[in-house]
Amino acid sequence: MFKRIVRKDGSVIILVPQKDTKAVTFEVLYKVGSRQENDKNNGASHFVEHLMFKGTDRRPNTIDISKELDNIGAEYNAFTGKEKTGYYITADSSHLPLAIDMISDMVYNSKFDPTEVDRERGVIVEEINMYEDNPLMYIEDVFEELIFEGSKLGRSIAGPRVNIQTISRNALYNYYKKYYYNSNLVIGLAGKFNEAQALKMIDKLFPVEKKQSKVKNTKISKGKQAKPKIRIIKRNLEQVQLMLGFKTLASDDPKFMTVQVLANILGGNMSSRLFLNIRERKGLCYFIKAATHPYEHVSAFTVQAGLNKEKVYEALKAIKEELNDVIDNGVSADELKKSKDNIRGRMILKLENASSHLNFLMSQEMIDQKIKDLEDKLKELDKIKLTDVNKIAKGIFRWSEANLAVIGPFENKNKFLQILNK
Repeated sequence: MFKRIVRKDGSVIILVPQKDTKAVTFEVLYKVGSRQENDKNNGASHFVEHLMFKGTDRRPNTIDISKELDNIGAEYNAFTGKEKTGYYITADSSHLPLAIDMISDMVYNSKFDPTEVDRERGVIVEEINMYEDNPLMYIEDVFEELIFEGSKLGRSIAGPRVNIQTISRNALYNYYKKYYYNSNLVIGLAGKFNEAQALKMIDKLFPVEKKQSKVKNTKISKGKQAKPKIRIIKRNLEQVQLMLGFKTLASDDPKFMTVQVLANILGGNMSSRLFLNIRERKGLCYFIKAATHPYEHVSAFTVQAGLNKEKVYEALKAIKEELNDVIDNGVSADELKKSKDNIRGRMILKLENASSHLNFLMSQEMIDQKIKDLEDKLKELDKIKLTDVNKIAKGIFRWSEANLAVIGPFENKNKFLQILNK
């Protein structure tokens, strides 16, 4: 069970009490990410997230913040996505006052010290280097820049290095002030807590402000794609990373769970179609999976694989054959049942964790979606029919609208195009 409280300024509090734990998680989400950026300030959301840990008047530097949390054995971090930025602390429930106070101090009182800003430029560039040096992580950025090309979802979360090296302290501070306000905020609390005491602390440390409009994401249409698109990042690798995908329904579309079921059947586990046929029977890859990349207005359905460089073309043909088989023959009733059981089990296990449960609810609130708890989602899952899955597969897998990203020792797109067009 959870409780949703809407305050006068439009900020929302989500409470998830859990008796059988001694821990508590406090989290805040702001509706801001790379989707709010432009070419000049791309990377600002992520940069601001870093600066929230660089000191306040009461806690002058990073060490003051980290020591206070390390001394109580807390887990704490932050994250930036394309549509949201979040901060959280998980700790012994007796330390809830510190968790609320710490995040409040960071998001309201960070100093944006020019020296710290300049120092952090190098840290973020190294973070970009780390991702780009790891093809398994980098392939997603390469793919999303391709499939969402020309829209705000096509921008990297970290931004280009030149932006990180040149954006001014004042530009970062003004960006922060533009998006870090209460009407654009979701506050979450999960675990062991006294509701009345917790709400009193939240109201004190996150005081109600004048109501403003919440950020609205610019609408992105699924659009039409006349022919396949390919992007190759040439790297001298033994294991090639490949991601093939198609645009699909928005994350808040009523039929989006059907897309998730399809992804699970194709490549959601070690007994899925792609894993059994591409890896186990044909030995064409080390790993392979199908997944959804959910966003507001439009999402992506992807197949990702790590492949021996000598087997890339053969593997791509085999993947295409598997997707075509779903188009032509559909999935079976047995596959649908197994997929539903798998998803049901994973959801139940995941939401046993209070922090995961909280984030599950807050993420729905972030896109103004009516919040569905576990039972609602399981009922939604149960209603999905075989005809629903097969119909949605035909709508997604259109080869003229395929997008393929590859990181490996290749330059010529023609052979990849021949396979996709055939």
